[in-house]
Amino acid sequence: MDPITPGDFIGGNAIMLAVAFFLILCVFLGVRIVPQSEKHVVERFGRLRAVLGPGINFIVPFLDRVAHKVSVLERQLPTTRQDAITADNVLVQVDTSVFYRVIEPEKTVYRIRDIDAAIATTVAGIVRSQIGQMELDTVQSNRSQLITHIRDNVANVVDDWGIEVTRTEILDVNLDEATRAAMLQQLNAERARRAQVMEAEGRKRSVELAAEADLYAAEQAAKAKRVTAEAEAYATSVIAEAIAKSGIEAAQYQVALKQVEALTKVASGNGKQTLLMPTSALEAFGEAFKMWKK
Repeated sequence: MDPITPGDFIGGNAIMLAVAFFLILCVFLGVRIVPQSEKHVVERFGRLRAVLGPGINFIVPFLDRVAHKVSVLERQLPTTRQDAITADNVLVQVDTSVFYRVIEPEKTVYRIRDIDAAIATTVAGIVRSQIGQMELDTVQSNRSQLITHIRDNVANVVDDWGIEVTRTEILDVNLDEATRAAMLQQLNAERARRAQVMEAEGRKRSVELAAEADLYAAEQAAKAKRVTAEAEAYATSVIAEAIAKSGIEAAQYQVALKQVEALTKVASGNGKQTLLMPTSALEAFGEAFKMWKK
């Protein structure tokens, strides 16, 4: 047996080291750890092989390669401003912002090149289309409905790109100076009109209240007359009953009282007065006292 030379020992170790290095390289190339915020697109010979999710994944070394690392975090497009014309022919400048996230990286990678530019262009076209169907007052007062329409339409368009539009925002609607001046003039005119309407309504209400007060006074006067009439009717019924019981003497007594009341009113006037009393009046006094004594 030939003795083992140092050259043979070094050669055997070199082979073992090469094998070990190859195995380590295979493990290094075959194991892929994907973070939670990403997805990796794997290709084999230039074709889509798989999409690796978060965690530990295994691929075939030297055959498969990670071609794209796509973030699945929500993204915000830069705020863009586009011109649009409303249904009543008013030029407005709309500032919009879009939030989206990638849900199918294979579509995002192989169907569209610049996803941000594509979404921005899509949003601009949809904003112009939606605003063109609305009047300026509707655009400014019903902004939430406009935002909903834009989000739904954008979501339908970008579905083939493997992304999800999570939110769209209309940050501002700007007008040119001429339109602003016209709207301010219209607003001032509307305020003046409302002031005139309120003043007219106030005068109308005042007249209505005065009429209600007059009606109330008339009703109260009518009630007072009715009470007076009822009292007189009651007194008349009492007198009639007394006449029925006492005969002509009760009637003469009432006539004598009325004559005395009339003379009292005449005598109570201011200034000097001369009263000429007929003898029938004196007789009436006497008859009244006689009846009263009875």
